[in-house]
Amino acid sequence: MYELIKGANVGLAALSESVDSVIASLDWTSPTGEGDADVSVLLLDANGKVRSDADFYFYNNPVAADGSVQLLGKAPTGSGNKDRISFDLTAVPVDVDRIVLAASRYDGAHFGELDDLQLTLADGSGENLLRFAIEDAGPVSAFIFGELYRRGGEWKLRAVGQGYEAGLAGLATDFGVDIEDDAAEESADGAARDEDADTTAPVPAPAADRAPEATLEAIPAPRQPDEDAGSRKPAARPRTAKKKITLPKVVKKSLAENESWKEAKLFPVSALKSDRDREMRATSVLLSVMAQIPEFGRRLTAAFGAPAGRMETFTEVSLPHGDSPRRPDGVIRVERAGKLWTALVETKTNGNSLKAEQVQAYMDIAARRGYEAVITLSNDVPLEGSPLVDVRIDKRRKHKVALWHLSWAEVAHQAQMLIRHEGVGNMAHAWLLQELLHYLQHDNSGCHGFQNMGVAWVPVRNGIDDETLCQGDPRALEVVESWERLIRQVCLRLGGELGQKVLPVQRSRRGTDPGARRTRLAGQLCVEGRLQAELRIEGTPGVLAITADLRTGKLRTSIEIPAPEQGYPLTWAKRLVRRLAEAPADLHIETLVEGEAGGPRGTLERLRPEPADLLPKNGTQITGFRLSLFKGMGSGRGNAETGFIRSVDDSVHRFYATVVAHLDRPEPRRAVSAERAAAG
Repeated sequence: MYELIKGANVGLAALSESVDSVIASLDWTSPTGEGDADVSVLLLDANGKVRSDADFYFYNNPVAADGSVQLLGKAPTGSGNKDRISFDLTAVPVDVDRIVLAASRYDGAHFGELDDLQLTLADGSGENLLRFAIEDAGPVSAFIFGELYRRGGEWKLRAVGQGYEAGLAGLATDFGVDIEDDAAEESADGAARDEDADTTAPVPAPAADRAPEATLEAIPAPRQPDEDAGSRKPAARPRTAKKKITLPKVVKKSLAENESWKEAKLFPVSALKSDRDREMRATSVLLSVMAQIPEFGRRLTAAFGAPAGRMETFTEVSLPHGDSPRRPDGVIRVERAGKLWTALVETKTNGNSLKAEQVQAYMDIAARRGYEAVITLSNDVPLEGSPLVDVRIDKRRKHKVALWHLSWAEVAHQAQMLIRHEGVGNMAHAWLLQELLHYLQHDNSGCHGFQNMGVAWVPVRNGIDDETLCQGDPRALEVVESWERLIRQVCLRLGGELGQKVLPVQRSRRGTDPGARRTRLAGQLCVEGRLQAELRIEGTPGVLAITADLRTGKLRTSIEIPAPEQGYPLTWAKRLVRRLAEAPADLHIETLVEGEAGGPRGTLERLRPEPADLLPKNGTQITGFRLSLFKGMGSGRGNAETGFIRSVDDSVHRFYATVVAHLDRPEPRRAVSAERAAAG
């Protein structure tokens, strides 16, 4: 992989032959596991300015209408998070000269608090081409990682590494984005936007007192104010997303005469009798919906290097291979500007495993026929650094084929995000996605997601219970891997319901081998008998922790919230108890105090009449509060109602709905005020 230093540049064509579509990743780690940032992209003309406000892509305007830019969202890594951006460079308008890749922090946070910042770029086959490691970000709230630019008809990437103390506002203003500076109007607009499901871009306000920044040659100087700015009317807040349709959250009253009447479904599941039937039906249903709903099809294929274009999908295609033809479950083909991108699809349902020999055959066929990718689709959830199937790649072949995996849980997550939160082009598309989601979530479809803790689960639980499990037992490592898959699936399901980013927290340094990290956790499982994980949920005041104690058979879900910076401890305690009025009576509350193991604690039922019992008797400084719920965990492998997997999923959802959702939360960034945005 090519290593860039600050200010250096490299031509993409010199690194790969597959750079029509590329994926940029902005990475960072946080010592506490709680640090985060938001990516943004600006398309600039030859003058170094956006052509219009629509050229500013960020969390409220994530997709370009022409498919040239798509923010793919965050993904966990072994050491932190990476935020990915897909670029179809063939679709970038000819009058766009440069593409700036940036990120911003908020609520007073800055990039100097994050570790291991880096920019990486992968080609259409998924192979990493280059890396730019950043060591001196400093106390800035917005940061330009790099930029893609044209030279002589070729795309190049420059490592920029420039910060903005004025945050997202200063960055956007310098590149010509018009700023709305009326926070009151912003608040008034919020209710109207919720009414008509129209997404309005929260563009930040300018910072008049911004300190001057040193600029590289590639970065334009800040925009100078127009002479007649004082007499000009303030520009209306730019609308950076089209009006979208989402399904109502409240279901209309049914006209059925009684509960025995079943609503007709577009994709019936009652006739599915065998695994082969399930695989054929699931493949056909998914691929047909992808072809009919551009937002959905593009959302699933952009991360695999597919361009934006006309998509057609096929099933049960016969392709020659040796003595007998092979029949992949499906084919996805995208056409743009006369060029074709093709992926073969291999599907498994009902917990069936992918077969290495079968996938290898499709990789060979794709390489010979010049196809770009093979996509495997199953209930399994992939782990970083641990491929689901091992295939042999012939390095002598000039044409590279990418192997990607998609879980059914991810498919359901993306469908739910569109129909419940982000919206699609029309009501028919929303209804069609709803039918797909109903099909995927039906028990008989076989598309349930990760559903079995594996053959090692029961022996490990028994070994922990009777204290016969020894360190180094390979079965403990299998359980740790299954636990990580389960946590990733829990994040997908909860994120789809909330419409917010939910990611597992990884507290390890960049460069730590994922296998070595899992081996260490397996050793801890043997000694302590516990599986632990943390989830970061966007918009919540802390990290949600999950502990499965295999010795006691208890699941603990908890969150630590910091003490307010102002006010009196008794006021904090009273307000906390009031906020938890609808929480379960058996919720445990513990006061966290400075320099001690723990402070007063009790159940919510006992504390409701006497919130003062949360205060330390000796007046020790309170640093925060820990809220916890306990639940017995199922003993099965996950297939039954009382299974462990279902227990974990139910515990997390219950804890969020009954506890976390009622806590004070940061100001939502979808309606960010001008004053707050200007502060970064």
